[in-house]
Amino acid sequence: MKKFLVIGNPIKHSLSPKLHNYWFKKNNIDAVYEKRQIEEEDIKHIVSEIRNGILEGMNVTVPFKKSVIKFLDDLSPFASETQSVNTIYKEKNKIVGGNTDIGGFGASLKYINYNLKGKTVFILGAGGVVPSLIVALNHLGVSKIILSNRSNDKATYLKKKFPFINLVNWGQLQDFDMIINATSIGLNKNDKVPINFNNTKPGKLFYDIIYNPKETNFLIEAKKKGNLIENGKMMFLYQAQLAFELWFNIKPEINEEVIKLVE
Repeated sequence: MKKFLVIGNPIKHSLSPKLHNYWFKKNNIDAVYEKRQIEEEDIKHIVSEIRNGILEGMNVTVPFKKSVIKFLDDLSPFASETQSVNTIYKEKNKIVGGNTDIGGFGASLKYINYNLKGKTVFILGAGGVVPSLIVALNHLGVSKIILSNRSNDKATYLKKKFPFINLVNWGQLQDFDMIINATSIGLNKNDKVPINFNNTKPGKLFYDIIYNPKETNFLIEAKKKGNLIENGKMMFLYQAQLAFELWFNIKPEINEEVIKLVE
């Protein structure tokens, strides 16, 4: 039986095992997928489990998408461009880091038929998924990307990597068409993004990378004020679909049953 894993910290919110085990069953694949909460010092050992054949492949979530890279043999073009890995797979005896977040994010916007061309996007956060969002947004033809993060060092690093983005101080609000919460604020039900949106005109798109809980306070408040809202569920499904394809060369189906599975 092939073994797969998702690593992160925290990890209890992850629905990856539920989804991938469902797809294994549907596609008659003899495999099991589990989740493991780890610390930074555990990464080297876990990657060695892929090298030794104990694990077949792996997903990586917060906060290890960048720190896992030094233990890999190679990176896909997107993973190299973003320095962010969310999927690890074997290719010709090499352990390769891939990035399916870019494709997953783009597909999630296509799913809701949202056209970003010429729009201004405000990103909250500067963690592992953010380089993927920036690259995806750039490919989708946005006119402006504004970024704000609680600590300046990560934001400054991203500005050096992507000079076309605009930085603003945490808590400072800028005009936008779409705003993305890419922080971990919202994983706990009492979490609130410390920004006042009272003067924001309705009709904006509020997008939260978090998919569990289904509606964070960020989305609940946005909906009350007449905005469009979207959680990270479809991005999660599409990035998982791309990861599954890397492992098995099979594109698993995303239908109503699958969507309900992660709600």
